[in-house]
Amino acid sequence: MSELKNRYLSLDVFRGMDVALMIVVNSPGSWTTSYSPLLHADWHGFTLTDLVFPTFLFVVGNSMSFALPKYESMGNGAFIQKIFKRTLIIFLLGFLSYWFPFFEDGNLKPFSDTRVFGVLQRIALCYFFASLILHYWKIKGALIFSAVALVLYRVLLGAFGDFTLEGNAVLKLDAWLIGESHMYHGEGIAFDPEGLLSTLPSIVNVILGYMAGLFLQRNGQNYETLAKMMMVGCALVFMGLWWDLFFPINKKLWTSSFVLYTVGIDLLVLPILVFIIDIAKKSKWTYFFEVFGKNTLFIYLFSEIFVITLFNINIDGQSAYGWIAEHIFANTLGAYLGSLGFALFVMLSCWTVGYVMDKKKIYVKV
Repeated sequence: MSELKNRYLSLDVFRGMDVALMIVVNSPGSWTTSYSPLLHADWHGFTLTDLVFPTFLFVVGNSMSFALPKYESMGNGAFIQKIFKRTLIIFLLGFLSYWFPFFEDGNLKPFSDTRVFGVLQRIALCYFFASLILHYWKIKGALIFSAVALVLYRVLLGAFGDFTLEGNAVLKLDAWLIGESHMYHGEGIAFDPEGLLSTLPSIVNVILGYMAGLFLQRNGQNYETLAKMMMVGCALVFMGLWWDLFFPINKKLWTSSFVLYTVGIDLLVLPILVFIIDIAKKSKWTYFFEVFGKNTLFIYLFSEIFVITLFNINIDGQSAYGWIAEHIFANTLGAYLGSLGFALFVMLSCWTVGYVMDKKKIYVKV
């Protein structure tokens, strides 16, 4: 979802750093022996891991600031067709990754037990709605939408539930709309952290990422531009922490305070990277992350398929995922360091695929 030409190196690196971290936090050798920053907050609260997905949406918005003007120049009909096509492909890829490997004991895995919403599905929906909002309502309208969406989401959660795992409105809507069998069960009950209702505030992460990318392009890479971005970032972090007193920061509910807080952090990190890479020209260290940044969605999808495949290969009555994590990494490095080592192994395996693709100039855009 990115244009390789006329794009700042810092944005590729930012995107690549986030994807690398996303793969690491999604692929520990054992969830029970992972270092705490590499785990999501149990419910309310915030960890480094909780920053990964909203940052992914933020950089999707960055990419859109380069791509959307090109699509709009094709005319309204072609623009809508392009947006619909990309949305459908990304959503379908996310759904199929949950259905993979499609067959179980020689029979087609039932659709009735397949999760519908998820990470790629949320990316698809956020991309779709953010694109339409920015196309038809422009910047001013998108800002108004963002403010209304964050306030409305707080009202909806308060009116139709509470802020608990069992009683929130996100769970209730998904259970009514698609049924518990199509929802995520990793929290111990049927609850999807990428549920439909919580997609509403996550659209704002994309919109504000778009605006950050557009601001950089229009104002140039200079100290004044970076200072303004960081001032806005500080303000949003403060607003998120203030709202946390009444509407707790919660990644799994994707609360409005969480949106402000994470966008604020992104607006502090991105200018630092722009300064180091694009202004100071300190870029000898960046290639590792560029590999991830140039084939972002493909590498992320590959990481998901790679992990699922390891889980479905049997070694001595144990999944290959568990066997490698235990016998190679945990037994060699210890429980916690071994869990991290295995996650790095998965991440580096994905990087190798991206490296080969980059050397062959293969860039997969959906």
